Amino acid sequence: MAFEEDDHVTLHDEHSEFDGETGTVTQIMETMFGDATYTVEFAEGREQGVPEDALEAAPEAEDEPEDEDAEPTDESDA
Repeated sequence: MAFEEDDHVTLHDEHSEFDGETGTVTQIMETMFGDATYTVEFAEGREQGVPEDALEAAPEAEDEPEDEDAEPTDESDA
């Protein structure tokens, strides 16, 4: 799976201090062999030259959990 800039990814590299952390792809570079390597920005830093096989698409985080049982808060209905 190829990643695009601004994609949220999880790094899997036991030699990296960011192993297991989720970050954002900030740059995509193509090697002379046609493979892509990525720069991923994390809260505490950046990892450059990350191969595609060391990345996994991060699960989509929901902005607000939906509670189907919640009462409407629109006061105009009262």
